[in-house]
Order: sequence, then C-alpha cells, then structure tokens
Amino acid sequence: MKKTNVLQKRVLTRRDFIGGAAAAAAFTIVPRHVLGGPGNTPPSEKLNIAGIGVGGQGASDLRGVDSETIVALCDVDWSRAGGTFRRYPNAKKYKDYRKMLDKEEKNIDAVVIGAPDHIHAPASMAAIKRGKHVYCEKPLTHSVYEARKIAEAARRYNVATQMGNQGQASEETRLICEWIWAGAIGPVREVHAWTNRPVWPQGIDRPPETPDVPSTLNWDLWVGPAPQRPYHSAYVPFKWRGWWDFGTGALGDIGCHRIDPVFRALKLGHPTSVQAVSTLVNTESYPAASMVRYEFGGRGDMPPVKLTWYDGGMRPRRPDELEDGRQLGTNGILFVGDKGKMLEARLLPESRMREYKKPPEMIPRSPGHHQEWIDACKGGKPAGSNFPDHAGRLAEAVLLGNVALRPELREKMNRTKLLWDGPNLKITNVPEANQFLQREYRDGWTL
Repeated sequence: MKKTNVLQKRVLTRRDFIGGAAAAAAFTIVPRHVLGGPGNTPPSEKLNIAGIGVGGQGASDLRGVDSETIVALCDVDWSRAGGTFRRYPNAKKYKDYRKMLDKEEKNIDAVVIGAPDHIHAPASMAAIKRGKHVYCEKPLTHSVYEARKIAEAARRYNVATQMGNQGQASEETRLICEWIWAGAIGPVREVHAWTNRPVWPQGIDRPPETPDVPSTLNWDLWVGPAPQRPYHSAYVPFKWRGWWDFGTGALGDIGCHRIDPVFRALKLGHPTSVQAVSTLVNTESYPAASMVRYEFGGRGDMPPVKLTWYDGGMRPRRPDELEDGRQLGTNGILFVGDKGKMLEARLLPESRMREYKKPPEMIPRSPGHHQEWIDACKGGKPAGSNFPDHAGRLAEAVLLGNVALRPELREKMNRTKLLWDGPNLKITNVPEANQFLQREYRDGWTL
C-alpha cells in the first residue's frame, strides 16, 4: 500500500508568499539540482525527524537517518544524551516525549524511538495517532497486546513504520530464504535459534537500597508507564533489560533478530502453542537461562514446524554434520530439513555447501535497513520490517514466549504448553495466563 506523503503536504504550508507577481512565482517548483546541488537532496525534500531515547541505541539509529533533518531530541537523561545533543546542535531538546510531540507536532514528519522496551508502545502510539511515521527499536513493544495494537494503528493511520531488527535487510537473511525456498534441505520441520544473552543480570531480586537519583536523570519520566519504584543503578542505563517491568529479557532483546529469518524463510504466522523451561525465576527479573519451544501449523506446501529458542548458555545438540573444530557460535540458527541441515546461510557439512549450486535471487536486495524506512516515509514501498505486515506478528510470537516464562505459571508450564489462538489474541487452555498478555499503565501513560 502506498504511504501518504505527509512531507509533500507540509512543504507547501511552509512557503512564504510575498505578494503580487512574486506570489505566482512561488508556486513554481525549483529543480532539485538548483536547491540541493548535484547528487544532493534539497532541504525541502528532507524529512523532519525527532528522536525519543537518544543516548544509547537511539543515537545509532539517528545516525542511520541523519541524511534527513533532525529537528527535535528527547531523553530523560541529558548527560547520557549529551553526545547526541552535540551532534545535532540545532535540534530542540526535551525530556518528556509527550510534551515534544505536542509542541513540535507541526514540525515533525517522523519519529525514531530508541528508549527502553516499556516506553516503545506508548511513544509509538502517541506518534502514530498524530500521523507521524515511526521507526521503533526491537522488540517493538513490551507486551503481546501492545504489539497487536501498534500494528493495527499503523495500518489505520497509514504511516510508514520499521522495527529496529537491522538484520532483516541483510544479504544473509535473503540467502537463508532463497536456499530454503529452492529446496536445498527439503521441507523444514525443526529449527533451533540461540543467543549468548543475557549479558546483564537476570534471575535476581529487587535491590533493597534506595540511592539518590542522579541530578541529570528524571527518574519519574524514565519509569514512565511502569509501576513506580525507587531509583537504583541496577536498572539504568543498560541493565533494565533483565527486569519484568522494564525489559523483555534475552528472548525479547535478541529474538526479533534471530527469529526474523525463520519467520521469513518458513512464512510463519501465529504459533499454535508455546512452552518454556528455565532456571529459577521470580516476579522481579527474567531467568538467567531459558528454553522456549513454539509450534506452528502447516502453511501452504510447508509442513508444521517446531522452533526452539535457547539463551543463557543453553544450546541445541551439536549436529553430526558439523565438522570437528567448527563451533555452533554464540548466536545462531540451525534449520533441520528432510534432506539436510543448514547453519545460518550455509549447508552442512561444508563439502555439501561447496557442491550445491547457489539458487537464483528471489528477493530484491535492500538499500539498507534505515533507508528502507526513509524511502517508505517518502511514498516508497513499505519497509521490510513494517509493523502491520511483519514486525507486529513477529513481536507477538517473541513476547508470547515471555508469557510462558512467567513465574506465576511455572507449575503449569512443567505439565503443559500454552495453546494460542492468535487471531483472537487468547490463550485457550490456561485462562489465568491471559493476564500477562498486557499490562496496566500508570496514570498519565496510556496507549
């Protein structure tokens, strides 16, 4: 679906009309080469972009789009965001994204969100409802329910979107799809994906100390929609990922990267079930290590498939076809087909990889993950990880795994798996599990 070119609508309103004969001349579009110079984009054709959460990953994402104009920046810690502020000295600075969107609404075309996971959905929805294009880091949202609602809103408001799982634009992802679609390993019935995460503390209790909040940090804004709690360095600036209230654990952090090629190559939709086992877990933080198994039904001529996720040092069994001395790697994907196995985008063993003729290209190559989004914002085709067509569905499945890890369900998870009715967003066999599909928000924070 072609995206509404909000930029073109806004440009005309900015033109000043002097009057008389000059007014008629003002309607003439000045050629690109006059305004921008050879090979350059004139300022009138650039997006005006705002950043929300610009001290960490958000800073990197802004660099990926700064061929456009960065007009506003928001971060709750101006010290941590200092490098980004210096890089874009003309951008207006804010601590509360809600105030930024209100004050700068007429000046912003698009928003880049690199804040912690619990901020993703409220910030994305606030921008989408204002008709702004949105780039949001993975895992898109903090809950399954939020992923569904954000994807629906992006379609309703017809904005260009992209989730920050940069590997989806890679050559490797395309090769994985093309090899599987060409039948290199036959029908795939089993997949294993793993990561070395967490590389931050998990499986721990809330710290009892209540140190002073750093003078540069607005702690209340950082907590945002989550339940209020005292500040502690155990949460910021990086370790929030391991806490139920703020992050999405190892699965949420890396699952949208590692599982993305699986979803694309095997054309996956909603899982039919999910089951999880883990080290000890509590209501404060995610387990130190876990294994989550998803089951998917048949799709067209593709058979049902089991996808198993591992983190915290867990790994699948080493395949017999893997040569001595060759490692599985700290992060990886192993596809098991009826006619062979594939580790990432290479057939096993390596001798088979050398013998097999590379299939023809079936997927257009990407101009770059961030460029896909920029092009979509300007009326081009949807980005590869746009919310309605791909990212929302992928995030739902990833975050459903975290529901299966909830400590409140641990006893039942030892005996059964959660049966998932994806279209109706409902766990059908364990009713009490449905409460973990969404969260309550503090006053002043909502979708």
